[in-house]
Amino acid sequence: MDEWIAMPLAIVASTLRVATPLILCAMGGLFSERGGIIDIGLEGKMLAAAFAAAACAALTGSAWLGLGAGILAAEALALLHGFACITQRGNQVVSGIAINLLMSGLTIVLGIAWFQRGGQTPALPQAARFMPIAALGGHNLLVGAALLAVPATAFVIGATRFGLRLRAVGELPLAVDAAGISVAWLRYRALLLCGLLTGIAGTYLSLAQNAGFSRDMTAGQGYIALAALIVGRWRPLPALGACLAFGLLDAVAIRLQGVRLGGLGAVPVEVPVQAIQVLPYVLTVILLAGFIGRAVAPKALGVPYDKVR
Repeated sequence: MDEWIAMPLAIVASTLRVATPLILCAMGGLFSERGGIIDIGLEGKMLAAAFAAAACAALTGSAWLGLGAGILAAEALALLHGFACITQRGNQVVSGIAINLLMSGLTIVLGIAWFQRGGQTPALPQAARFMPIAALGGHNLLVGAALLAVPATAFVIGATRFGLRLRAVGELPLAVDAAGISVAWLRYRALLLCGLLTGIAGTYLSLAQNAGFSRDMTAGQGYIALAALIVGRWRPLPALGACLAFGLLDAVAIRLQGVRLGGLGAVPVEVPVQAIQVLPYVLTVILLAGFIGRAVAPKALGVPYDKVR
């Protein structure tokens, strides 16, 4: 009986840990996309933050300095995305993909140049990581930050002047501009908030969930977070639910690794690891196939804005 109680509790705890970077990344993408900027570059921002955080923590021995470095790396890419899409009015999808490709290669090159470990950073000691805290149920501070980010995002988007203006600029930027409010400045601030949250998400991957950086360690989580945002119809609480669903499936998949099921006769059959690992991505396709047709994006999403003269 104790095992039947312990197993669900362990899966819930694992779900929170796995879903933390998805939640942070989805909330960051929500700010960007509600302001009218498509942000496929969530993956690249997270990856850059994970590398910068691990590299800084390896050199300084401080998890907090690593967190600062991770946020700065993500913010730099957010500003780069803003310059390409807002200032230069470039294609937002192309800019996001370029950031993802750039960071996928650059993190490996810098990792090899700085640490000579095939693109990885050295294993980090506990002092350079965010370790579990008993008062938080065995979770670390960044898990708590992710859970707090959801009501904070809902409050900012739904109950503040900035949130009202941001929603307006994602729907009808011409009206915002006509009211004497800078569309570009609103969108830049949205991207900076996105950079902050994706920076924390990337730092979580390398300094909390793992003990260092490894090549392409985001493994498509930025895309999954974007899918959760679409499934959640660009709203914080539904997006949280989608992130938890992905996290639950991933947590169950981890538990199933190595499990043997009854096979033909008395011979047990082990569940293939590859079949387990692909489950979150299959769920992404299924959910998008079912929801993307009904999800209504902000009307100005992906449309460059020319300031009224």
